Amino acid sequence: MTSLAATLRRLERASGALATQSVSRMDEVLPWFRSMPADQRSWVMLIAQAGIAALVEWMRHPEDKPQVTGDVFGAAPREMARSVSLQQTVAMVRVTVDVIEAQVSHLAAPGEEAALREAVLRYSREVGFSAAEVYARIAETRGAWDARLQALLVDALLRGDPPEALASRVAALGWTDIDPVAVVIGTAPPGDSDLILDEVDRTGRRAGIDVLAGVQGNRLVVVVGGQADPVRATLPLLPEFGDGPVVVGHAVSTMSQATASARAAEAGIRAVAAWPGAPRPVAAADLIPERVLAGDESARQQLLKEVYEPLAAAGGNLLETLSVYLDTGGTLEGTARLLFVHPNTVRYRLKRVTDLCFLSPSTPRDAFALRLSLAIGRLTENPL
Repeated sequence: MTSLAATLRRLERASGALATQSVSRMDEVLPWFRSMPADQRSWVMLIAQAGIAALVEWMRHPEDKPQVTGDVFGAAPREMARSVSLQQTVAMVRVTVDVIEAQVSHLAAPGEEAALREAVLRYSREVGFSAAEVYARIAETRGAWDARLQALLVDALLRGDPPEALASRVAALGWTDIDPVAVVIGTAPPGDSDLILDEVDRTGRRAGIDVLAGVQGNRLVVVVGGQADPVRATLPLLPEFGDGPVVVGHAVSTMSQATASARAAEAGIRAVAAWPGAPRPVAAADLIPERVLAGDESARQQLLKEVYEPLAAAGGNLLETLSVYLDTGGTLEGTARLLFVHPNTVRYRLKRVTDLCFLSPSTPRDAFALRLSLAIGRLTENPL
């Protein structure tokens, strides 16, 4: 652009002063800019200087497409894009353009004011587009990195890694303060795993639920955070799972304890086929009897510690009454006759059973768990 040679010389000489004026103006009109660390403010100065130098170079060769991304934003470290938002970047570009436009009458040679103003406007548009491109690329990279971190964390939870091994991954994902957490396992729907995880994340955000997810073979594993009732919280996420049961592990206080929730959910998903009428989703705790039959030692110990031992310790013939009641098909009168007591005594003892272990002998599902607990307790007390 030889006709603007004089203007370009003036613009080139004034580039340092224009950058300084731009930063000074940002300090006046952008409150958040004043609180930026000194190193970030110096990066802004570098970007402004690089932008003006790139403008001069482009005006010399207007037939070339401006290489704004590398020439301008390459002047700042990558960390700046993480600490300065796209909206803030656009605001700084706008201030810089305003400063240059205000100086057009002094920068342009006589008769070249309109050409300079037009060039600044066209170039500022390119800068805006390039800023959006930079931030979009960073967002894509960050999203891919977060997805990898989530997959690694899910792997670690299912492996049962110790808390100290989980700590760095949990911190990198910003889940150190989320309480409680629970692990949910179900069938993964067909399709690309990245798209599946994107949908889970989107659905979680719409429902106001913190989620992490990973696809493990044909399973979709989701960590639900910040929800006191994880089964209820899983309901909005059900459409993102494939066909089949969805099992929810118990809530734990921190992510470092989530391996226990993952183990319960995994044991539940292996055993849920034994209960065809299981709700969807179903709590792993509601699958204790099926988990015992599938060989889950933790479920066996839970029935022993939380059901059989409290009943045995309570005395009062509770174990005997419960055993006879179950053996007689759940009839008060039949139990009373065999024990030579009044039916009201049987009724009282069965209520004591429910109070102690929160299982009702008159409910089929609970009766199933109670019968298993009696068998486990007897086997434990009478080993071969």
